[in-house]
Amino acid sequence: MLFIISPFAKMKYFCVFAMNMRKHLLPLTVLSILLIIGTGCQQKPEAQARKKGVEIWFEEYVHDYGELAQDSDGSWTFSFKNIGEGAFVINRVRSTCGCTVPEWPREPVEAGSEGSITVKYNTATPGSFMKSLFVYSSAANSPVKLQIKGKVIPNEK
Repeated sequence: MLFIISPFAKMKYFCVFAMNMRKHLLPLTVLSILLIIGTGCQQKPEAQARKKGVEIWFEEYVHDYGELAQDSDGSWTFSFKNIGEGAFVINRVRSTCGCTVPEWPREPVEAGSEGSITVKYNTATPGSFMKSLFVYSSAANSPVKLQIKGKVIPNEK
C-alpha cells in the first residue's frame, strides 16, 4: 500500500518541529548573552586596561563641560593612575589650540600612585568647542589623547 503525504501534512510537521526548537532556543540564547555580558563586566576598567598593557590610566578621556558662561572658569582636572610596574615621567602635554593651557606634574609618577593634569580653556569666545590634548610620557601607552568639549554661551549685554 502506498501512502502519499500531502504538502500540507509536511508543513504541519515542520511547524511543530520549529515551535519546539524555538521553545528551547530562546532561553539558550538569552542565557548565552547574559553570560557574555556578565564575564565582561566582572573586571574594573582599570584591570581591563592593565591587561592591554596600559600604564597611565585616566578615569575619563573626554570631558563635556556642557554649557559655560562667557568669561567663566574653564578649568578641568583629568585624574590618572600609574597601573604599570614601574615609574614613568610625563614629558609634555600638547594641546591642539592656544586657547587650552595644560598643567601637569614634572616629577616621576611611581607605580600605583595617582596624579592629575589640569586644563584651562579660555571661555572668552562664544560657540561650541572640542579640543584635544596629547599626553606624552615614558609609559608604554604614550601618547594618550584627552578631549574637552562644550559650548560657551555669550553674556547678555
